[in-house]
Amino acid sequence: MGSPLNNSGDSAEISKLTHLQMLSSIIPSEESERISVKHSFHHAYRGFCALLTKQEATLLSGYEEVVSVFPDPILELHTTRSWDFLRSYYSTNNYNYHASSNYDVIIGVIDTGIWPESPSFDDQHIGEIPSRWKGICMEGFDFHKSNCNRKLIGARFYDIEDQDSNITKLPKNTTKPNGTPRDRVGHGTNTASIAAGAFVPNATYYGLASGIARGGSPSSRIATYKACSEGYCQGSAILKAIDDAIKDGVDIISISIGRSFVFQTDFKDDPIAIGAFHAAERGIGVVCSGGNEGPDPYTVTNSAPWIFTVAASTIDRKFQSNVALGNNVTLKGTGISFYTSGHAKTYPLAFGENVHFHPSLTSQARNCMPGSLDAKKVAGKIIVCMNDGWLISRLIKKLVVQDANAKGLILIDEQEKSSPFDSGNFPFAEFGKIAGAKILQYINSSQNPYATIFPANEIRRFKPAPVVADFSSRGPATLTENILKPDITAPGVGILSATIPNTEKGSSLFGITSGTSMACPHVSGAMAFIKSIHPTWSFSMIKSAIMTTATISNNLRNPLTNTLNLDASPHEIGAGELNPIKALNPGLIFETTMIDYYHFLCNYGYKEKELRLIVSKKNSFNCPRSSTSTTKKELISHMNYPSISIEKLDQNYGVSRVERVAMNVGSPNATYTSSIIGPPGLIVRVSPRKIEFVKEIKKISFEVSFDGEKASKGYNFGFIIWSDGFHKVKMVFAVNVE
Repeated sequence: MGSPLNNSGDSAEISKLTHLQMLSSIIPSEESERISVKHSFHHAYRGFCALLTKQEATLLSGYEEVVSVFPDPILELHTTRSWDFLRSYYSTNNYNYHASSNYDVIIGVIDTGIWPESPSFDDQHIGEIPSRWKGICMEGFDFHKSNCNRKLIGARFYDIEDQDSNITKLPKNTTKPNGTPRDRVGHGTNTASIAAGAFVPNATYYGLASGIARGGSPSSRIATYKACSEGYCQGSAILKAIDDAIKDGVDIISISIGRSFVFQTDFKDDPIAIGAFHAAERGIGVVCSGGNEGPDPYTVTNSAPWIFTVAASTIDRKFQSNVALGNNVTLKGTGISFYTSGHAKTYPLAFGENVHFHPSLTSQARNCMPGSLDAKKVAGKIIVCMNDGWLISRLIKKLVVQDANAKGLILIDEQEKSSPFDSGNFPFAEFGKIAGAKILQYINSSQNPYATIFPANEIRRFKPAPVVADFSSRGPATLTENILKPDITAPGVGILSATIPNTEKGSSLFGITSGTSMACPHVSGAMAFIKSIHPTWSFSMIKSAIMTTATISNNLRNPLTNTLNLDASPHEIGAGELNPIKALNPGLIFETTMIDYYHFLCNYGYKEKELRLIVSKKNSFNCPRSSTSTTKKELISHMNYPSISIEKLDQNYGVSRVERVAMNVGSPNATYTSSIIGPPGLIVRVSPRKIEFVKEIKKISFEVSFDGEKASKGYNFGFIIWSDGFHKVKMVFAVNVE
């Protein structure tokens, strides 16, 4: 229902009464028991969640005060050494900015809750809770107010049913718990510790990835909002969590959640996009994972321009799992497995398709699909499985062979080999096609093939790094290609982070996980770090600083690549790899204001009447009259965004021009000169080529023109670089020539 009628928000009682009155007008009186509200939103935006028929939903959507009505969606989780890698890779100076920080940053983490006893959330050496904090520490059946402290300053939970066995298997006649902020999945604990975990020495995962674990901003406070359980997140709970987080007083909201690109909806029907928009109106930054459905294009999600969208990359650490074949050949694979007792043993080796349950299941058996293997033939052997495109995860394949009493799993998978799978104490190794062919050749040429899978070992200072993760979702964005998405890339492969105790594997306090879920809190933590040094900078200023100082080369000083060893495009990495230290001093900033976002919604196609409900400055807002039906979408590219994307540049007609406004945050007297790094054929001009700042002039506009007459068709990528001799301000561009 858009913004509150007043800036301070509506009271809970008045809002709920209003919502119930609306429901009573569309729900028949004989079904009055259905007139109830599950969630009511009234702080940063107005709205509610209720049970309606399709007909009632249609009636409700016709009300003048209603912006949109949509089914409550199910979203999914986009499920250390990483900070040391970012620090050492990008900076040779030993900065200690945290010591000089005097601004307490509060990060709201919307996820599966938190495990408060983790040492990552210890509050030693942290001052008193900021007086501006208005949040609460909700108690649950296994979570008390004493679980919060000066680090974990807030905890809330919503109507999410945990799938934890300790809860579901309660004794008879025991009342089922109502809820808890406690994490039963591990995901929320992972993400919170990556963003703002305290320093924890001697952190390790069963001897792997040992070192000091810490978040990107160890001095920041954490508020957790449990809106997810294992396997799903309710859209209405996420909306409620964002609304609460805004009221509570967080500075940054971190959301490692999204829906599949297949089910992506319009912005006004997307709970994360709605909540993030109203958060931006109140100066709160929202950072989201871009999704784990790569490497195909058009798979990135959470792509609204007011969201900071994050892709995932590797760090300079590899978890290597070696396999010794019976022909004295040892192959180096990837994977995480360990032995709780004894040493690596040698077992017979078999290919899945040769131990099928029935000849008709040969293709399924080679992929180790459920029900395809003969347990009698599998028992006591190491099984080799393929991944030929069946939508069966590595975890399922592992469980299939493990349940058949196999002694280990070797997986041949070219795409996923760069992302280590944690197999626990079950022997596991993964290989690409070349090494996989050697294994299959050995099996076919030997009467009694056998092999040994060794426990994983850690390879540090691995090169090249970073590399774009194979699973990381790619652009362009499906909703609009005139905004470049993802925005940035951050570590998201093999990340050590705090987790919940796992009785099956012992009592490790840390785990190793991968996903854009893990990349997202790296950016949230970096933003908090920068905000603590520059408290007056807005969210979009920090976003610009991070994007224009991002690194586009790896630790071999070559361009960033993907897992196919091809140069990574901006549709894979956005502006480049996160570089928090350089972002502290970007030189120039391209600030995107709420007016830019309002005009974006106009140019995207929303009606002015709708937008006056949505935006907070209702009385003064009007769509630009220059927005004609033929040019609206093109005008999106004119938003003062830190990157440039043009969905369509006609090769045979005209030149596309966009304008940007640069803000000087460096030396008050500075002269910047532009240069272009671009593909052959695409003519890029900047006017003026030189911009001069003096003390009285903080902002200067410039125009960029693109002429594609001689360019290759398809997307052309490059950079505009502004330099004053010290700073190099990079603005990435993506231009689709047709």
